[in-house]
Amino acid sequence: MGQVQATTDREVTLQNIQELYRKFTDECPSGNLHLHEFKKIFGVSSKSPEEEVAFIELVFKSFDTNKDGKLDFMEYVAAVNLVLRGKLIDKLKWSFKIYDNDGNGCLTNQEVRRIVKVMRTWRKTVHFKCRFRQISLEEFIEGAEKDPWLMEQLRLDLAPKSWFIKNQEKKT
Repeated sequence: MGQVQATTDREVTLQNIQELYRKFTDECPSGNLHLHEFKKIFGVSSKSPEEEVAFIELVFKSFDTNKDGKLDFMEYVAAVNLVLRGKLIDKLKWSFKIYDNDGNGCLTNQEVRRIVKVMRTWRKTVHFKCRFRQISLEEFIEGAEKDPWLMEQLRLDLAPKSWFIKNQEKKT
């Protein structure tokens, strides 16, 4: 499996973390990032398709490691690090975890149908076979690596990255 590093290889310094914290507290004065704010970052609104809303809620829940319904600064830093600097394999494992609703380590037929439904809102083809009982993490990674569009998305030149960079520049 090819490991592709995110585009930025800069070291994170204490100054970077302090600046990130300052911006986090400016944007989230309560000290927490709530789901409605998270949706806004990703451009998801009440007018967004149901699948998109459901997907962004799954993403939010995956970053909410203590399951308190909000992202504190440490959870936020972990999310930003994964999105902006994470290795491809880590992003694939995270993607798998998002869809593995029951946490059994395999994707059931129902879980894969949800993936396909979400992906259909983004594009027309998916490289996963439709005849299966469940998909393991290894099979998920193998199928994902065969999909150029998905690989491009996981390299993440998505709205959150642009939003994050734009807000960094805006406040400096």
